[in-house]
Amino acid sequence: MNAKAVVLLSGGLDSATALAIAKDRRFECHALSVDYGQRHAAELSAAKRIAQSLGATAHKIIKIDLTAFGGSALTDTALEVPIAGENTDIPITYVPARNTIMLSLALAWAETLNCRDIFIGINAVDYSGYPDCRPAFIQAFEKMANLATKAAIEGKKLTIHAPIIDLSKHDIIRTGLELDIDYSLTVSCYQADEAGRACGVCDSCRIRRKGFAEAGIADMTRYQV
Repeated sequence: MNAKAVVLLSGGLDSATALAIAKDRRFECHALSVDYGQRHAAELSAAKRIAQSLGATAHKIIKIDLTAFGGSALTDTALEVPIAGENTDIPITYVPARNTIMLSLALAWAETLNCRDIFIGINAVDYSGYPDCRPAFIQAFEKMANLATKAAIEGKKLTIHAPIIDLSKHDIIRTGLELDIDYSLTVSCYQADEAGRACGVCDSCRIRRKGFAEAGIADMTRYQV
């Protein structure tokens, strides 16, 4: 029997690749998506499609409400998503503590599944500069998880896998295509419409489009214009 893994699945390109890698490593994958009050639900619909396409054993969507805190253009519609291009500051699309919260939810499910492995599709190369996408964060969370859980105290050490953390976007895309991912199913845009079509001008769209161009592969993203 294959070992179980909980895989955080947002519906975007990176998390889809992380799921495909976990499957390729022969894990029985339990995909977890979080409806946290993000600007659009299109990425959650995409997550459902991806989980089915890649053969996840299970897929859960957990609802929490980060709009209660706001502080991000992804959780507060009064704030505009920036479209001016790269910025050296941490952008307003950063959602405070999002990856910490999502990994904590994945950790709780992993314990109930008697599972020792969690996958997350964060990247620290071609990304928006979010502090919770860095290797140091993953290392710190893994250390905390192995101090804070019953399973770890009983000798079942937990591992946080971030398999694409040090890959460029074009290398992520190439890796995914080798694993037969249909990237047209994914939604990465910060302000996609209800049909999941990308705006083409937000930071996430710019990074994604650049990745396809540098990979020498036709961009299969569906755009609004």
